[in-house]
Amino acid sequence: MRTAALIECSALAVAALFAVGAAQARHPKTMTDAQMIASAMRAAPPSVARHATIMAMDANGKMRTLRQGSNGFTCIPDAPATPGPDPMCADKAAMGWVNAWLNHTTPPAGTVGFMYMLEGGTDASNTDPYATKPKGEHWIKTGPHVMVVGADSAFYDQYPKNADPDTGAPYVMWAGTPYQHLMVPVR
Repeated sequence: MRTAALIECSALAVAALFAVGAAQARHPKTMTDAQMIASAMRAAPPSVARHATIMAMDANGKMRTLRQGSNGFTCIPDAPATPGPDPMCADKAAMGWVNAWLNHTTPPAGTVGFMYMLEGGTDASNTDPYATKPKGEHWIKTGPHVMVVGADSAFYDQYPKNADPDTGAPYVMWAGTPYQHLMVPVR
């Protein structure tokens, strides 16, 4: 993927992470660039984060590169509107999947991607890829985990696909949608 396309995908990923609510509700003051870089770097192992591109959204909703990387991963700081920390770091293939999810298009075929979320994550639904808040149910809180996106259906059929998953074991999020992906806890 070209640098411009990767930056576009990264911008879309951050937009999605911030779209779940009013960012100021949880973090009334803006993080400094150094704080955003530190947050983003906690998403992946140091050996990955050290060489990843770090991107963040400015106050006007525009993406900006905080640090250019060299390893094909893009790390994004915590989305302040969710109830828990959730910085993420994704490889190029995973960023293509994120781009498809954000644009409601079909993810690229035959392209498996990998994402780190070593600070954990909080999601509104395990069944609805576009839910921005729980529908009478609790937020799904997953501790430190990695994700496999873009695999074929047979791969995901090996794992549980419950609406209220056991987050202590591998499970499929958004099963039966084009955006299903494997969530794998790491400790």
